[in-house]
Amino acid sequence: MNKPVLPMSSLSLKLPTADRSIGTYRLAALRTFPAKLEGTLNRVAFSAAHVVADPLADNDPWLTAAIDWDRTIAFREHVWDLGLGVAEAMDTAQRGMGLDWPLAHELIGRSLKSAGPQASRIFSGCGTDHLQPVEARSVDDVVRAYLEQLHAIQKLGGRVILMASRALVRVAKSPDDYVKVYGRVLNEAEKPVILHWLGEMFDPALKGYWGAEDFSATARNCLAVISNNSAKIDGIKISLLDAEKEIIFRRQLPANVKMYTGDDFNYADLIAGDTQGYSHALLGIFAAIAPAAAAALTALAKGNTKKFHKIFGPTVPLSRLIFQAPTQYYKTGIVFLAWLNGHQDHFIMVGGAQSARPLPYFTETFKLADQAGLLRDPELAVKRMKTLLALYGQ
Repeated sequence: MNKPVLPMSSLSLKLPTADRSIGTYRLAALRTFPAKLEGTLNRVAFSAAHVVADPLADNDPWLTAAIDWDRTIAFREHVWDLGLGVAEAMDTAQRGMGLDWPLAHELIGRSLKSAGPQASRIFSGCGTDHLQPVEARSVDDVVRAYLEQLHAIQKLGGRVILMASRALVRVAKSPDDYVKVYGRVLNEAEKPVILHWLGEMFDPALKGYWGAEDFSATARNCLAVISNNSAKIDGIKISLLDAEKEIIFRRQLPANVKMYTGDDFNYADLIAGDTQGYSHALLGIFAAIAPAAAAALTALAKGNTKKFHKIFGPTVPLSRLIFQAPTQYYKTGIVFLAWLNGHQDHFIMVGGAQSARPLPYFTETFKLADQAGLLRDPELAVKRMKTLLALYGQ
């Protein structure tokens, strides 16, 4: 099938090409999405939001994080205006890759305070990242670490996403250890939580999570945890980048437990669903495509699946590029687009992570974002892309 020919803009710029030459790229005609939600949604949708670094801080960026709190919260307000919830202090916020637990705790508190009536639409990451895996001696250590964060988030009035634990992978000796740890932690949850099954492509340290490496065995072990604690579980986010596995797992969930897709490769079809069910959404890519996501989800709620796929379709190649291996560096693409779109004045990241992707990645991200209608101010985006190119001597 031939790709549709996009209407063109008068804007253009010189970009490096795959053969290392320089070519002219002409932008597509401006496409706009509503800045605020229009209508209601029939899927629960969360955007995992990034943090904006403070570029003027006098710190060692590889060792200590400095956050621009005003811009960080302003981005969340942008997400809320679009009708999306915020998955706070998750891996998209560089949790475990520059954002430590004390800063994550501060971020959660600031986000909840700023949200006001929107606070019910924030679920926050609860993990064990203040416990170094090498310091964990037993599952009791892991339980104590989980409970420390759980109690802290609940004291702030927050809802919880129970993140996967690197320490638990290290000390667990069998699937029963996962059942015991999650059972003890969930027993103290005041409100139903969202579990997170994060695949090793996002974090290689999580290989073997749930006590197995084979998908079928891993799924059985995870389902045992859910079955034992279903009243304490709102849903589970699966980040495996494999639609077939997610659907197989989704069909085995208890009726009261939601499936939240974390599949940044196949989210459109998974959210649309099939005759046996569908997935809700808790996605890092929604930080980059929030206006399109809100418009697509609004169309789906109105029964217009053709428009839903028309909006989401061009975002999928962009998302697949942003989340390409090594997947854990996808945050760099998220922040790059936030900079291009004026949500922050600089392309500096916590931990210096702006250096985690090469120039061809940025040029292709720019083009695919343009083709998906996701450059909200094309003139600004072109100016900033030229600035980046100049830094690379282009």
